[in-house]
Amino acid sequence: MVRPLILARTADPERTRALAAAGVHPLLARLWAARGLECPAPTEWAALIPPDRLSRVDQAGALLADAIQAGKRLLIVADYDCDGATACAVAVRALRAMGAQVDFLVPNRFETGYGLSPAVVELACRHPAGKPDLLITVDNGIASLEGVAAARAAGIEVIVTDHHLPGPALPEALAIVNPNQAGCGFPSKHLAGVGVIFYVMLALRAALRSRGALPPKGGPKLETCADLVALGTVADVVRLDANNRLLVGQGLRRIRQGRMQAGLAALFEVAGRDPARAGTNDLGFALGPRINAAGRMADMSLGIHCLLEDDPDRALELARALDEINRERRARETIMRDEALTHLDTHAQAARAASVCVWQPGWHPGVIGLVASRLKETYWRPALAFAPDDGDTLRGSGRSIPEIHLRDALDLVSKRLPGAILQFGGHAMAAGLTLKTAAFDDFSRQFDAAVRTLGGRESFEPRLDTDGSLETDYLTVETANLLASQIWGAGFPPPLFQDRFRVLHQRPLKDKHLKLFLERDGLRLDAIWFNHADPLPETIEAVYRLDCNTWGGRSSVQLLIEDARDAA
Repeated sequence: MVRPLILARTADPERTRALAAAGVHPLLARLWAARGLECPAPTEWAALIPPDRLSRVDQAGALLADAIQAGKRLLIVADYDCDGATACAVAVRALRAMGAQVDFLVPNRFETGYGLSPAVVELACRHPAGKPDLLITVDNGIASLEGVAAARAAGIEVIVTDHHLPGPALPEALAIVNPNQAGCGFPSKHLAGVGVIFYVMLALRAALRSRGALPPKGGPKLETCADLVALGTVADVVRLDANNRLLVGQGLRRIRQGRMQAGLAALFEVAGRDPARAGTNDLGFALGPRINAAGRMADMSLGIHCLLEDDPDRALELARALDEINRERRARETIMRDEALTHLDTHAQAARAASVCVWQPGWHPGVIGLVASRLKETYWRPALAFAPDDGDTLRGSGRSIPEIHLRDALDLVSKRLPGAILQFGGHAMAAGLTLKTAAFDDFSRQFDAAVRTLGGRESFEPRLDTDGSLETDYLTVETANLLASQIWGAGFPPPLFQDRFRVLHQRPLKDKHLKLFLERDGLRLDAIWFNHADPLPETIEAVYRLDCNTWGGRSSVQLLIEDARDAA
């Protein structure tokens, strides 16, 4: 594991004072100021960026209103991750509430690949609910030029809703709603796929109201879908700008009040999490992975059905099935990760390369992205993991570090090694590709060279950004609960603190974690360092998160150690 460079954020004093003067808790004022806030962010629905700021959303709403009033069959084409699943659930729930004949279809990761492809159009034509008149993509479609053309050739029109970056050409759809398409002035470019379709549903309701099909302020209460919007937004790790934090905050509010979908309540139950204390960690690390596991290991339809289920008992059955699939995913991921680390150690690649490239026979293609993520964190280098695909090809998934734009690196390799990469796509931090098996060694060398070229160096150093010291008076359960109730995530990271402690006692836990009892300024504290079992010196400089540990009905503050070093 590469040791990170530890840096402290700086909070502008004037911003801190302004936030505190506005009634913000003094600690939150410092933390928010360090993240660029100048005033408390609005949290009510009235502050949501208006739908009409999103290009083509009114057109899409009008087209959907036309289809509903004409009695046409609608079919949602989803993606097989949590963002796609929640977007599909929002679309189906809202459309049905507004009188639409609608069903869904989700591509199979292993059979038809990502997005609206011609193969998916063939499945749509044979859908059990009947051949649709209109397809609506959610969390995909912006790159589906061939799929949209195939749908139109089959007599099916398409509306694309997506948030991924568009390519040089756009599909010939009836309407495209994407905050990242050229000419769209929507201020929040970081909407997740579920956020985009939520806006489209708002526009549809407005269109039906304007036509008199719904009362002026009537129709379905779309805020009931806020829990789904929050889950998909957090799970997709999009930047939590002010608009996304509002969406997530509204969803968490409903969850904490117990007013969530039956499927989410069931997922909280099987994950052993308390919805009354729900936070972004619960969505990102407990619920999201259980939904994602269905798409990785089996069929995402199971996850979507869980999110659409209204009967609590049936929802719990589906959630338990998802939990079992997630256990299988974790076991498979552990085996593959250990095999990858052993292989890299044996071949000494980690010592000489600026990147990591690995594959093994028998690896599961649905888990390679997670393995790549683990390798990236371990070596702090762009990492690609591959699994055997059909015939003589490998399917790969990559994760990168901030210094290297992964898609650009793959594009450079495709030019330097023509014909080796059969297809690729993605963005700065994650990408996928299909590669000829025979070209793997040449590809690995060229990918490493591309990383060195783009990065301008042969090695990279991770960093931990901290919020400096935490005053001793704030080392309390109350502070831990205050921090846990806030909206943290990508682009608005949760606080990390850095302080010196004396180690009073330490012991390994399950041979892979380190349980600690620390002392600072006369205050004794419990702490734990997950996935680290090596003993620490008597005095340490620790980077940590504040956590509330509840056991046997009693709550106490606990430090979650992220890094610790000799401070003697």
